[in-house]
Amino acid sequence: MGDPVTGEKAAERDHGSAGPEESGFRPGQALEEIENKWRRRRRRIAANTSLNLAYRIGVGVVGTLVLAAGIVAIPYPGPGWLIVFAGLGILASEFAWAHRLLHWVRARYDRFMEWFSHQSAVVKALGVLFTTIVVVATLWVLGTFHLLGTWVGLEQPWLESPL
Repeated sequence: MGDPVTGEKAAERDHGSAGPEESGFRPGQALEEIENKWRRRRRRIAANTSLNLAYRIGVGVVGTLVLAAGIVAIPYPGPGWLIVFAGLGILASEFAWAHRLLHWVRARYDRFMEWFSHQSAVVKALGVLFTTIVVVATLWVLGTFHLLGTWVGLEQPWLESPL
């Protein structure tokens, strides 16, 4: 015979076995609570003119930095466009122009990706070739090939960065 479940463990057991209807929990409830809490906090910030200005400037700076990083990352493999959309999303949380721009850019991106997906293997291969050239050129300009060459004892002048 095992130990009887008492006190806190019994409450955990009972709560854990209760269905969503029995416990009063409904899907999305936690998200709604977070959103409501955020809205209340944002209203308090907006009530103070100086604090609101500082908040908007902060959102503008952070959103612009994320957007700039995304634009730089677009030609490279990875989440360049995702970072662009994140930056615009940050800006759109405070600025109507960014909200409109986010929707405009997203529509153009979706249209381009739809077009690109219907292209021939030659066009898709050219896209891969362009991406490869951009990545290799960037690594060369940043001196990565020279650094790796020195690690393995290969010191060629053409590996050196032009910078």
